[in-house]
Formats: sequence, C-alpha cells, structure tokens
Amino acid sequence: MFKKVLIAEDMEDINKGVHTLLTELGVPDIQQVQYCDDAYLKIKRSVLDNDPFELVITDLSFKADHRSQKYPSGEALVEKIKSEFTTLKVIVYSVEDRLQPVRNLFNKHHIHGYVCKSRSGLKNLTKAIHAAYENTTYLSPEVSNAFSSTNNLEIDDYDISLLDNLSNGLSQEEISALYKKHHISPASLSAIEKRLNKLRIQFNANNAIHLVAIVKDLGLI
Repeated sequence: MFKKVLIAEDMEDINKGVHTLLTELGVPDIQQVQYCDDAYLKIKRSVLDNDPFELVITDLSFKADHRSQKYPSGEALVEKIKSEFTTLKVIVYSVEDRLQPVRNLFNKHHIHGYVCKSRSGLKNLTKAIHAAYENTTYLSPEVSNAFSSTNNLEIDDYDISLLDNLSNGLSQEEISALYKKHHISPASLSAIEKRLNKLRIQFNANNAIHLVAIVKDLGLI
C-alpha cells in the first residue's frame, strides 16, 4: 500500500472521511490541505526533500474565498503537478459526473482514477486506491462508460466551447464576434456554421436546440 498520500479537499467533513479511509488502509503518512496552492507547495517540497508523495487525491471544485490562488481548481492543480511530477499518481474525487471532463483528465493528464462522490463514494475510492497502487486505472460506475465505443466521439475543446455558448443562448453571429474578440480560431461565421453542421450530423440532431439537448444528455457539456 502507499506510504505517503496527500488529500486536497476544501470540505472538512469529506477531508476527514478520506483521511479515515486511508488510515484504515494502513497508509502511515497522510497529509491534508484545503487549497490547491498548498497542495502544490507540499508536493514540490516533498520532492526537494527526497521524500515525495506517492498519491494525490483531489477534488475538482474549490470554493473561492479571501485567499488568491494560482491554482483555483483541482483540474488546474492536476495539470500542473502531472506536467512537473509525471510519475505522481492522481485520483480525482468529485461530484462532477459529465463524461467529457473525465475523458480530458485521463487523456490529457493521465490520472489513475476518477471517483464520483456518492453514497458508495468511499467504497469506490477504496477500489481506485488499490487500482492506482497496482498501476491500473479506475472509473466509478457513474462515469464508467466514458470510454465506451458509443461515447468515443470525435469532439474537442473547440466543439465544447461552441456547444457551451449555444446552450447559453448565444447566436452563431454572437459566438463569431466573441471568438474574434478573444482571438479564438476559427472565428469566422462560415467556419462556425460548418463546425456546427458537422456536429449536428455526428450526433444526428435535427437543429441546434436538439444538438444541445443531446450533448447535455451525454454529459459532454
């Protein structure tokens, strides 16, 4: 079993629950933080001291308060530590159950486990910890089909942005103007129309409203 684990979780009761679980699993060195910046500093310090953490368990959502944070979310923390400490194993423990964010965390940042907070959350987290220790990956049942063939869709961050903006009520003309303002490419109205037409065909949607409904049902946005 792991010897040194860091918990990054801003909810005190959940933090205590994960700590109790790790104690029961026999982990001798368990450290806890409530801010992502503190998590990064602890990880970096442990490496400099030649006593690195073996596993990080982190939430994705951290409530903002008076402290300014360089890494305001669990995803920002995961991106940073996995780019700098590539062998460090990471399990995400979150209420987020949309499939696209889960896929991104595995494909982009190579996490070892994703567990949804639920009635069986700690039970599934135990399975994820064992899987990570054995150098395999784990998905809790709520997101277990994130990589199934029926959900292996060709959709990227640009597509997600388009669909998010559509779901928020923006017209194609307004999205084009927004992308031009923020230098997001492609930003032309014709390019946006072509991309949305492709997505409608891909998802067998009758129109933009139907398309948004489908991708929401699939957990992509």
